[in-house]
Amino acid sequence: MTTVTQPHRLWRNARYLTWLVSDTSKGLAGALFGFAIPLLALIVTNDPAQAGIIGAAGMVARLLMTLAGGVLADRHRRIALMLLGSLIGIVLAGAFTLLALGDAMTFGTLLVIDVLLAARSGLFDVAGESAIKEIVPDDAMGRAQAANQGRDAALQLAGGPLGGLLLGIGGWAVGVVMTLCHAIAALTAWMLGRQARRAGVVDTGAADENTDDRDDLQRVVAEHAAATTDDLGFGAPAAAPTKPNAWAELREAFGWLLSRPDLGGVLLITTVVNLGFNAAITTVIYALQQDGHSELLIGTLSASIGAVMLVGAVCAPLLVPRIKAGVLTIVGLSVAAVGVILLTTVTSPWAIAVVLGASVLLVPALNAGMMGYFMVATPTHLLGRANSAAGVLGMGAMPLAPLIAGFGLAWIGREWTLLLCAALCLASVALAVSNRALRALPVESKWAAHAKQFESA
Repeated sequence: MTTVTQPHRLWRNARYLTWLVSDTSKGLAGALFGFAIPLLALIVTNDPAQAGIIGAAGMVARLLMTLAGGVLADRHRRIALMLLGSLIGIVLAGAFTLLALGDAMTFGTLLVIDVLLAARSGLFDVAGESAIKEIVPDDAMGRAQAANQGRDAALQLAGGPLGGLLLGIGGWAVGVVMTLCHAIAALTAWMLGRQARRAGVVDTGAADENTDDRDDLQRVVAEHAAATTDDLGFGAPAAAPTKPNAWAELREAFGWLLSRPDLGGVLLITTVVNLGFNAAITTVIYALQQDGHSELLIGTLSASIGAVMLVGAVCAPLLVPRIKAGVLTIVGLSVAAVGVILLTTVTSPWAIAVVLGASVLLVPALNAGMMGYFMVATPTHLLGRANSAAGVLGMGAMPLAPLIAGFGLAWIGREWTLLLCAALCLASVALAVSNRALRALPVESKWAAHAKQFESA
């Protein structure tokens, strides 16, 4: 007699829902700050090049700290790191609020606060991204990532108008809401730790299946961290595998990732398209601000993009189980590239909204497929470092995006800057079409079996 296994229902998974609230609150804080900083920089300096420098510095700080964050996520308790990151977020958002209230926003202060908040994200966000593998089973990972894409679209939908409205009141209002968001993220991260403890789940970066390392689980998290987590209700920390050399751990993750033809080859494509598309969006935002359009209108433009992505995210759970991840990726990249080309022909805000909206329609399905497969294919004990390695390799060129936008507008103008961005997007499409491993990525139900082909004996 054949037993039919019922599919995992995400919305009945209390731990996933708690994780989602925590990650969403943190995401809203990041969305507000990401929206506010470029516009505040332009308002304060009235110079797209200086605004680009601030944006680039923050991205560099995030990338560098992501490397350290990956090591932390594999060595220590991921949920506890989520909590610590949110508590630090409360402090930094509060400092931003005080600076804004004291009318102390300058090029220098914006640069420092942007670097600090970006570094916080790099150091602690990897832990949150990696914790989901311990909460959601492999056969539901694609749907979980699709749901996360919907959440991200909703954040963009709400974050743009909300950020524009708050900026209209003052930069301090953005800081107050950011502080509140980080407080909610901290509370729900604490609740997630309590749920894990009641369920008997060990919150650790170590892979349960990595039995060869069991004899090495003798060291524990530093004593002061143990005292902190005890006081916060996490109980005594579980032993976690530590290795003497963080660089060796990072090399292991990079080596593993680059040795996988199903994963490593995709990273160059990701790097190129992220640079081209994000530089295009930044160029459009800078140009609109310089043309005198209000922060609220720019925020509404961002919301319209979020609305289309939300539609795409609703469709993603229907597409990911039915269409190969490789096919979704190639089609999604092609649509985005065409959109950037069309941006060179339109200048009115609403025409830009239509073009950008059409460009991102398939992005949620593309991301759900690629991120879902990555989570399934990566061993738990490597997930934090592999996430950070993939982030650094895939986003390594991102600090150039605000520089391309800022200096491009100042030196060669809007149209030629967007054409440069379009050329980068077209290059990513060409790389994707020629990448056999990418083309072979299957539908969600076959991810685990497909990934096993590339596992070392």
